[in-house]
Amino acid sequence: MSAQPLTQRALNRATLARQLLLERSTMPVPAAVEHLVGLQAQTPHTWYVGLWARLADLDAASVGAMLVDRGLVRIALMRSTIHLVTAPDALRLREVMQPVLVRSFSGQFGKHLVGVDQEELAAAGRRILEEQPMMFSQLGRALAEHFPGRDEASLAQAIRARVPLVQVPPRGVWGASGLAAHTTLDSWLAGQTELTIALDDLVLRYLGAFGPATVKDIQAWSGLTRLREVTDRLGDRLVRLHHTDGHELLDLPDAPRPNPGAPAPVRFLYDYDNLLLSHADRSRFGGQADVEGLYSEHGPVPGPVLVDGLLRAGWRLTRSRADATLVVRTSRPMPAATEDAVVQEGRALLDFLAPDASTRDVSVRPVE
Repeated sequence: MSAQPLTQRALNRATLARQLLLERSTMPVPAAVEHLVGLQAQTPHTWYVGLWARLADLDAASVGAMLVDRGLVRIALMRSTIHLVTAPDALRLREVMQPVLVRSFSGQFGKHLVGVDQEELAAAGRRILEEQPMMFSQLGRALAEHFPGRDEASLAQAIRARVPLVQVPPRGVWGASGLAAHTTLDSWLAGQTELTIALDDLVLRYLGAFGPATVKDIQAWSGLTRLREVTDRLGDRLVRLHHTDGHELLDLPDAPRPNPGAPAPVRFLYDYDNLLLSHADRSRFGGQADVEGLYSEHGPVPGPVLVDGLLRAGWRLTRSRADATLVVRTSRPMPAATEDAVVQEGRALLDFLAPDASTRDVSVRPVE
């Protein structure tokens, strides 16, 4: 137990350090992706910004090449959501996340497949996708030929839940586009050694990337349940810390917990950045009042902007043929020096996202 309870600011800095957001890391892309236990990547390209925010001198083209060369994989994992992971982690993590995918499927789609032999269905889906990668709409039509009268979308989603699938390039490759076609993980990584991970080790890896955290936080990130049993048996492999509000936090004994006074530079994140989706209690990055007005029910989700480690703005890129503008909407007035830092980091992001633009501009505006 720590001698002093962790303040909210100390908790913020600890998580930012593990997320490589206090200082850009020089570790290789695969090592960073494994350290982070993957990046949420259901959009084809916005997750590149998540790597850019965390790694020094990121070469997006080389990251895309890793997808083509099968060193990186986009696959449904935590919370039944597409994540970017290394090939070894795809093999390790998919099996342990199986209950999450099955539960996600069962509620909306399972009711349409009562009486269908699930083993027969999975075998048919595997055979079809290993012959030719397909979008789920195509897969559903192909499966309906074998299971007439069944809902096509439900048939396809049953394969997503029961057969490990990867989205194949060029989908997700920097500077390229492609349909959301899938094939089986086994065929995509044929010849690679089968790997597994114990729940205990998964919890430890989560804390190394997102801690300190509660059991509810771990469950919110993964979609798994009953993880209190896991943390209890980890015993001395964990330390039990306390927040100033009194609740218990779990952590690794040697994990970084920086001085709460450590500076946190401005960071532009992406629309589904793991940092803001991996805790049941997200208040370590600001409260609800801090995001009022930044999000609306319509239009694209803005990318979050962290100022002093807290969510204080959202950004969107607008492009014309020759020009690129980064529009930053702030939730509250900023001191001039802070706004200058936002503009400086925004210009660096424009250099990454729009190097071909004749003019690049950053516009900072308060939410109206």
